[in-house]
Amino acid sequence: MSSENYDVVVVGAGNAAMCAAMAAQENGAKVVILERAPEEEAGGNSRYTAGALRFAHNGLQDIMTLVELTDDEKANNDFGTYTTDQFFDDMFRVTQYRTDPELCEILVTKSFETTKWMHSKGIRFMPMYGRQAFKVDGKMKFWGGLALEFWGGGPGLWEMESKIVRALGIPIKFEHRVTGLLYDEQKVYGVKVKHKGKVTEIHAKSVVLASGGFESNSDWRTRYLGPGWDLVKVRGTRHNMGEGIKMALDIGAMPYGNWSGCHAVGWDLNAPEFGDLAVGDNFQKHSYPLGIMVNSTGKRFVDEGADFRNYTYAKYGKVILTQPGQFAWQIFDQKVVHLLRDEYRIKQMTKVTDDTIEGLAKKLEGVNAAEFVKTVKDYNAAVMDDVRFNPAVLDGRGTKGLAVPKTNWANKLDKPPYEAYAITCGVTFTFGGLRINNDGQVVDTDLQPIPGLYAAGELVGGLFYFNYAGGTGLMNGSVFGKIAGASAAR
Repeated sequence: MSSENYDVVVVGAGNAAMCAAMAAQENGAKVVILERAPEEEAGGNSRYTAGALRFAHNGLQDIMTLVELTDDEKANNDFGTYTTDQFFDDMFRVTQYRTDPELCEILVTKSFETTKWMHSKGIRFMPMYGRQAFKVDGKMKFWGGLALEFWGGGPGLWEMESKIVRALGIPIKFEHRVTGLLYDEQKVYGVKVKHKGKVTEIHAKSVVLASGGFESNSDWRTRYLGPGWDLVKVRGTRHNMGEGIKMALDIGAMPYGNWSGCHAVGWDLNAPEFGDLAVGDNFQKHSYPLGIMVNSTGKRFVDEGADFRNYTYAKYGKVILTQPGQFAWQIFDQKVVHLLRDEYRIKQMTKVTDDTIEGLAKKLEGVNAAEFVKTVKDYNAAVMDDVRFNPAVLDGRGTKGLAVPKTNWANKLDKPPYEAYAITCGVTFTFGGLRINNDGQVVDTDLQPIPGLYAAGELVGGLFYFNYAGGTGLMNGSVFGKIAGASAAR
């Protein structure tokens, strides 16, 4: 069994892994990146993401340190502010105050400086016009704590980061599956790797695990998330099998976080089993706050306008999974069709249209048509027409007297043709994982650091519980990837 030697081995090639590699190299380490996937599938879930990044900022002046804006863009965009207090409030609220306070503080307070660090490395950003802004009173109003995304989304992020690390002299070894940690009962000193049927050892002073959660593993999903989770679609990579988590647990690492929880969304009913890079994240259907959702009984089952999409989409996938048949339909009329996100304009989707509600009802496969018509009639009668519709704020335009209310953005369905989109549950990533300290070092079941072992990204537990604020995952990977890489190099 042959071996190689490095200062730091990074396991995985998504955003957290790339940030770890860049930070380790920046601190003088000789680094190698080991990626299980072939090059055409490399990049983990990061490559499938839309690319939103949640960070604290104080408005236009901070935004201008990250993107170049013309005078017209400065005058006609309202980026607002997103303070650290707002970021903390969002994290506490969506996790029901269970987020690890120390990890959360690091995430929030380091978010902007980490974003600037990425920019200094050559990572480019752009305003999220198509998905996170509406035109209100002549200005593009950004909402929900999100303003920027990576240039080119997830594929663009992979392209930029892989190009940068290669320019730094950091090799990326594809189809190199790490099968275990080299551990002498005192410290981790490398990894075992399988490549084209041959097993080798790579020795290192430190190992950074950044190989994702276990959402691609139907056995683990059913074991930890519960019955029915073997039936869901996987939004991203097929390679996140939980192997990084398992190899750390095998040497005594502490499991941590919401192991029965995950990020799961509304996803096209006929999407493939795993993510498709040709389509990216466009199988998602996230404009539901502008319409209604019904299940097979023809009835609404959630408050579509409970909050901005960013704060509900990651938990509503689970709700869809619990509906009869594990599916739902989203319905819109022509008053809002122009406001729908870009993913409603692709070819690969399950969509029906009709000029009447009665006609549409007959086309909603698997749905009680008569009950659906009644649902729309009752919903239309309950809409608060006297409140102004404003999609860029929590407008309070809701419904009155319904068993399942709609709190914001309620509009009557009365302008044909009507459009309906079929969705099921798509899992993004799992919330449970390994416990780390503030230096990104994995701790054991005695809460003592395991020398030589660090972790970052989706295989770290403790930050997310029950729900999730959009754009936090990439920020999490960036912040803790940078910390883990720098710590591993010391």
